[in-house]
Amino acid sequence: MVMAVSFERYGRLYYLDPGPHRPRVGEKVLVPTDDGPEVAECVWAPQYVTEEIGGLPLCEGVATPADLDRDEQNRQRRADARLTAKRLIREHGLPMKVVGIDFVDRRADVDQLVIVYFSAPHRVDFRELVRDLARGLRARIELRQVGARDEARLQGGIGPCGRDLCCATFLKDFEPVSVRMAKDQDLPLNPLKISGACGRLMCCLKYEHPLYQEFNAKAPATGTQVETPAGDGVVVGHNVPSDTVVVRLAASGRRCACSRADVCSPRQQYEASDTTTPDAPPVVPAQPVEIELSVPPAEPEVSVEADEPAKPRRKPRRRRRLSQGEGDNAGPESDEGTGDSSL
Repeated sequence: MVMAVSFERYGRLYYLDPGPHRPRVGEKVLVPTDDGPEVAECVWAPQYVTEEIGGLPLCEGVATPADLDRDEQNRQRRADARLTAKRLIREHGLPMKVVGIDFVDRRADVDQLVIVYFSAPHRVDFRELVRDLARGLRARIELRQVGARDEARLQGGIGPCGRDLCCATFLKDFEPVSVRMAKDQDLPLNPLKISGACGRLMCCLKYEHPLYQEFNAKAPATGTQVETPAGDGVVVGHNVPSDTVVVRLAASGRRCACSRADVCSPRQQYEASDTTTPDAPPVVPAQPVEIELSVPPAEPEVSVEADEPAKPRRKPRRRRRLSQGEGDNAGPESDEGTGDSSL
């Protein structure tokens, strides 16, 4: 069985092995981390999956009231630490931006640890800042610089598509993205159109690229003459998510969206591709063939209809040969029966 939890509302999902526990959606559970068990919210209740998945961390049970009180105190401490860090950074005049605060109080080597995630355009000398933070927060301070993509993942937000950022919801790792992927997806090479909230190329260009490659390999290219149920036309565009092709009809000049299966040119290539069923053989057009006969054709065979069963051929009757002892009973054709009594 598998369950999913999230540390923040609409945040990234983490999958766990529920073990003997059966929490419901919305309940607070304990999730094992490197810094000790932390409180998270159950988003997906434990359910069976078709494939056996191993290596998932084991849920440590439902959070107790003491765990909930400690989690609420840590949230308040993180909010206070963020305000203190921003104030000290402003006083020191450092080109830094606080991205996130993590408060750890369940490690064996330290009593309290405050991890400050920040972003900066270049390396920053923050030695005096660390001393002032340790004095003001009365805890051990650790500063970690993150990149633009990690900053967007920690802060979250809304992408150009109107949905939550992919990196803050379901993406686990960042994969390299190139401009070539935008070209294959027929997107404008405008940085404002293909960049995400982090200022880098959008992550969806990477995991959607194989779908566009498969579609372009089987669909007719732009400018190809095709036949559609509405008439002949020319391909003027593609719509990969809906698996359709935009065709401008030659008769009326209007545009219509047709399925890729209806306009794939030639039709035989599509029927012979992997997308068709194996029972549908490719259609081969008949070609006229000229035959020269050098010998007269044989007599046509008489065909037998399926409704009338063929009559079995009758075997010829064999004439019975009589022995010498059977002369008295011979017929008129027998030599033994035609003797002259006068002799």
